[in-house]
Amino acid sequence: MTSATNDDRVLSVDVSAGVARLTLDSPANRNALSRAMRAQLRAALTEAFADDAVRVVVLDHTGRVFCSGMDLGEATGGSAADQGVNEFPELLELIWNAPKPVLAAVRGPARAGGVGLAAACDVVVAGAAATFAFTEVRIGVVPAVISAVCRPRMLPNVVHRLMLTGEVFDAATAAAGGLVDLTVPDDEVDATVAAQVTALAAGAPTALAETKRLLRSGPDLAGQFPALLELSARFFAGEEGQEGIAAFREKRPARWVPAGD
Repeated sequence: MTSATNDDRVLSVDVSAGVARLTLDSPANRNALSRAMRAQLRAALTEAFADDAVRVVVLDHTGRVFCSGMDLGEATGGSAADQGVNEFPELLELIWNAPKPVLAAVRGPARAGGVGLAAACDVVVAGAAATFAFTEVRIGVVPAVISAVCRPRMLPNVVHRLMLTGEVFDAATAAAGGLVDLTVPDDEVDATVAAQVTALAAGAPTALAETKRLLRSGPDLAGQFPALLELSARFFAGEEGQEGIAAFREKRPARWVPAGD
């Protein structure tokens, strides 16, 4: 498989025994979905899905954080057309419609687009240290694009509350709400992932692909993205979004947060 040079690599790829392990490897920015991360992840996924030797794809991560969502440094300034979120639907569709099973190993916090990345996968294994949050509204943007993959997975009342409040929730809540499939102690994540990979690889390749197509045969994912993307990009570039991003980066309350007594 092709890869970036060591200087600009933010994703490590290992293919062995029928498993392509794609590891988000940019802990300095909390594995954010930067321009480089999106490009390398898209390329690695495309190669893995085209490789007949690969039976299962695993999304893993280095560092404490699974994925913090879009890179807010790159989201500062610029028009709606320049926002990195414009590339995110392609990435989610690639995972959602893949002919091979994709498993996410979430060992720490997942936020915003990072939650969407996990939700697009077929199986999500979360350790006890994993937490989740739809933080978009708290920085003045809308969880529009990721709603296309989160809403089919999650109980309506649960995703409704959590997207509106932006509250952090634990792996148990994520499992009860449908976002996570298996929750295990942190030291059992590797063994649980390995067991799931073995179970997935026991299926016939074409049968697995067709079964996944059958299971994904609800509302057209691609058809939802144009309107959702317009909404998301508009808020990223808009007044509230830019204020929220600045407040987050400056570690201060956004101006719409009520002042305390």
